[in-house]
Amino acid sequence: MIVRQAAYVLDIFEYFARVRKPATLAEVADHFGWPRSSTFNLLTTLAEKGYLYEPRPRAGFYPTPRWLVLAQTISDVEPLPEWTHTLIAELSAETGETAAIVAPAGTMAVFIDVVESSAAIRYFAQMGHRVPIHATSSGRALLLQYAPEERNSLYRKIEFKQYGPSTPISIDAVEAELRRSIERGYCESFADYSRDLAGVAKPLPTGDRRLSVVVAGPEFRMREKIAEFAIIIAKSIQRHCPEGRLN
Repeated sequence: MIVRQAAYVLDIFEYFARVRKPATLAEVADHFGWPRSSTFNLLTTLAEKGYLYEPRPRAGFYPTPRWLVLAQTISDVEPLPEWTHTLIAELSAETGETAAIVAPAGTMAVFIDVVESSAAIRYFAQMGHRVPIHATSSGRALLLQYAPEERNSLYRKIEFKQYGPSTPISIDAVEAELRRSIERGYCESFADYSRDLAGVAKPLPTGDRRLSVVVAGPEFRMREKIAEFAIIIAKSIQRHCPEGRLN
């Protein structure tokens, strides 16, 4: 369930990240199709809390550095190891596809670092992108790190939808795919969630944190290279990850 008012606040900051310039109340309201009165209340509340200011008279609102400072402070408490970005940058360069570090978020998997492919046709993904944990290779690489009883508890919260012809739509189907992943040594997906998209992923050992690393791209390019990319991922983990070098 999404709390609408909280979502609106986040929408405003994402809007400023896209337009990268001050915006008036009218521009924000028109962009989202919100009533002027509601938009005024949101913008003035954020301004009074110190998150928006007016750079020039009548030029509109723009976020203050307070948002950045808070985000940096939060990030510093639980930072990703520096080598993880190097790992996905090298994976993206070597495979030509998008590579990402993924973490669990309830019944979803969330991308917490991404290096996009430079190809014209590619998997577009940004930090914060969320996918169903059971219906994607990156999510299933996270599920492999759960104890069976933890997975069973999580499964009870999942709404099993048929996103594509190969989506696992039951607990038994997900568990069967996890067993196949263990046998082959990596997780894979072929349009299980996103049409025409394929992915290959492995758990990423980083102490007590549950992370996975995924390489994803158009199915027509990925299908014949999944096993090859899995080997590349495994070698990269061995090369960069301290825990990986001990396995």
